[in-house]
Amino acid sequence: MSLWVSSGYKKKKKKTQSYSDPVVAVAGEDVVLPCYLKPNISAVDLHVEWFRVETDNPLVHLYRDHEDRNEKQLPSYRGRTSLFPEELKKGNTSLKLYDVRGSDDGPYKCFVQSHEWQEDSWINLHIKVVGTHPVISDEGYKEGGISLVCESKGWYPQPQVVWMDSEGHSLPAGHTETHRDSMDLFIVRRRVIVQETETNKFTCQIVQQQINEMKETITYIPGEMFHRAHPWKVTFAVIFSLAAVCIIGCTVLIHRFVKQRRKRGILAIYFDVTLDPDTANPWLILSEDRKQVRHGVIWQDLPDNPERFKQRKSVLGKEGFSSGRRYWEVEVGDKTEWDLGVVRESINRKGYFPLDTNNALWAISLWSGKYRALTDPPVSLPLSVKPQKVGVYVDYEEGQVSFYSVEDKSHIYTFSGYKFTEKLYPYFWPGFRNSAPLIISPVSDTD
Repeated sequence: MSLWVSSGYKKKKKKTQSYSDPVVAVAGEDVVLPCYLKPNISAVDLHVEWFRVETDNPLVHLYRDHEDRNEKQLPSYRGRTSLFPEELKKGNTSLKLYDVRGSDDGPYKCFVQSHEWQEDSWINLHIKVVGTHPVISDEGYKEGGISLVCESKGWYPQPQVVWMDSEGHSLPAGHTETHRDSMDLFIVRRRVIVQETETNKFTCQIVQQQINEMKETITYIPGEMFHRAHPWKVTFAVIFSLAAVCIIGCTVLIHRFVKQRRKRGILAIYFDVTLDPDTANPWLILSEDRKQVRHGVIWQDLPDNPERFKQRKSVLGKEGFSSGRRYWEVEVGDKTEWDLGVVRESINRKGYFPLDTNNALWAISLWSGKYRALTDPPVSLPLSVKPQKVGVYVDYEEGQVSFYSVEDKSHIYTFSGYKFTEKLYPYFWPGFRNSAPLIISPVSDTD
């Protein structure tokens, strides 16, 4: 009598270990660990036990005296295992494992015993899960540079996190933080402090060599952010170059030069946004210069043209774009609710739709006193300072949308790793509990 596993390896002698090709499973799915008696005699009257190898409390499943006896089963397997009762008559003692998770990875032993003999066979279960595209967030200025953090979720086995510059060279970074989710899958996070380069492009790669998988996200940091991080460098360069030729009036010249240098990064991509009245929901009131929008008290009888939002009380910017980088600022003041961001041209204009990236919208929101990034599901944004003016930065080619608090020059949130294929338009929802307007304002003087 022998036990066989699916690859055909056979246990020829009592207590001899045998191995098969590993069974590969994806977390969240069900898997069968194969084990068969050869010849195919009935196992209905036998003792069948599955257990983990090299653990203190190894029992995964026990069948004895014609019934399952799982009182001492490992707690993590409770309600997740079964044999195949009808197949026991054919010598099939395979185990079905439901809703597999990362902690299920490893070797298992199938043990079958009668009054005259006993046999066992080993099999390895490998859990394979490819996680999410990495998300890069800007944490602001630290240690003379800008701190970026890269996070990816839902991996098994644990992957590596690698930061690289624009030429593909590895950057020195902090240690990789690891956590486990409810499925025992890995969440990885790693920080790096970057300095200004010619391109200001930085890449985060998530690499899992065991399953030959890699995902990456590229981010671009506007040069203006580095200038704010190092204002002393600009000032020093100007003072040094002018010291030999100016004695009187240098203060004025230096001030002007620094001011222009610091503004140059944003002004080069500044987007002069005006609101499009043809897209405005009939409840919205636009200012004459089309730089402000608020919720009105009377519904306006406007043509129901294809561009107009019918259910969502929203409005778009007049001009869209399908390449390059754009930046604009919106004054939110003390408003108690608003949404700001960008949408694809094909966004649903006539019905309700979930406010998230799955529905062609990349935006942040203030609602019921809480700031959120409108992902799926939404991400809470615990801001320490309530922004009065929000900067919106879009890099079309890199698939990145970032938001900044203009007053304290802090980063709020970045959507990254997307592939834009349609024209994008600025998006505004002014809320309805506060009649104050959202105001598109000129880019702030960063003096």
